[in-house]
Amino acid sequence: METLHFPDYEFTIQIVGQKKQIFDPVRKKFIPLTPEEWVRQHVIRHLHAHFGVSFSMISVERELQFNGLKKRFDVMVSCRDRPFSCLVEVKAPDVKITSETILQASVYNKSYNCPWLWVTNGHHHAWLQFENNSLKPAEPPLDLCGLP
Repeated sequence: METLHFPDYEFTIQIVGQKKQIFDPVRKKFIPLTPEEWVRQHVIRHLHAHFGVSFSMISVERELQFNGLKKRFDVMVSCRDRPFSCLVEVKAPDVKITSETILQASVYNKSYNCPWLWVTNGHHHAWLQFENNSLKPAEPPLDLCGLP
């Protein structure tokens, strides 16, 4: 898999038949290693190593309802004082981060009202903050579980 714009993290990868799988410490099982999953696993490790978020505070690929439609968010960080702190939209490395990608994440976030949104393809990272009901570009927070 290609090198991403993250620190180096160690992963457990196995080959079953002809396909690679990567161990997900949140779901506690091996997952098919697709380009998007490669980015997702880097996000999970980064949340844990850089932000100090325990794996138990991270949710991965859970269903959400929006306007009667079933959707799935990629990654969500929950904290003790804030059940929905950061929503992460993950794209494969070859998918560009566009205003449509950011709109998709912000639409998903209407169900959760997370103060932080992170959209990434592993090469480019867009951090956004919800403040006074508006979305603004932001620097990554120092503490995802603290107040924005």
